[in-house]
Amino acid sequence: MTKAPQYKVPALEKGLDILEALAADPIPLSLAELASRLDRSSSELFRMLNCLEHRNYVERDTVSGKYLLSLKLYALSHTHSAAVRLAQSAIGPMQELTETIRESCHLSLLDRGRLLVVSQVESPSPIRLSIEVGSRFDPLLTASGRLLLAHLPESARLEHLKNSDTWKQASAAKRKNLLGNLTDLASQASTEAESDSVEGVEDISTLVGHSESGLLAALTITRFRSKKQSTTKAAISKRLLETAGNITKTLGLATN
Repeated sequence: MTKAPQYKVPALEKGLDILEALAADPIPLSLAELASRLDRSSSELFRMLNCLEHRNYVERDTVSGKYLLSLKLYALSHTHSAAVRLAQSAIGPMQELTETIRESCHLSLLDRGRLLVVSQVESPSPIRLSIEVGSRFDPLLTASGRLLLAHLPESARLEHLKNSDTWKQASAAKRKNLLGNLTDLASQASTEAESDSVEGVEDISTLVGHSESGLLAALTITRFRSKKQSTTKAAISKRLLETAGNITKTLGLATN
């Protein structure tokens, strides 16, 4: 197949560089920080940022005034995508799950090296945990992210890992250990772990779909770790597996 000719479009490339830089960083960036990361002058980025902000692709942090991505790109990219179909198919089973076990649950998938939350249903209990839709996390720092990475083909897994800050900062020995853990996890359809970021919180996660279909997601319950739980961990895991299986069947995907 003949390759299409490549034409330089400097202004467009500059705008895309800004969006990619903001997507790659977990915290908002100032004009000076963006200029440093992109090796450009602040003056040449200012007008572009102003345009992106006017078109609602970029917004300002209310405290620091720094720039961060809005959810517009997320909305555009998922208008006609598998993620929409996934979220629509999952909402009913997820609502039934939360009513039964009285815990919030959320659905996430891997997107360019980040774990992206595409749907969530809150527990009816007055005290509950909630994970905001559109939130993005380093997959190596979440139980669901590690589970998804473990079930990807090696090439796809390494492509996502290249965008993980944890992976970038890890030594060769640490990377070997991380890969070993993912290999062990590849034989499991579910996992549970204490939260890497919030003390006293645990995640119980299981797979929805499978990598062969091109649609792989994680259904996760994030709950407070307590000795006085109305529902046992074993009961939650059982219901979680049943719900994930129902969502997979609703999507028309054969189970592994």
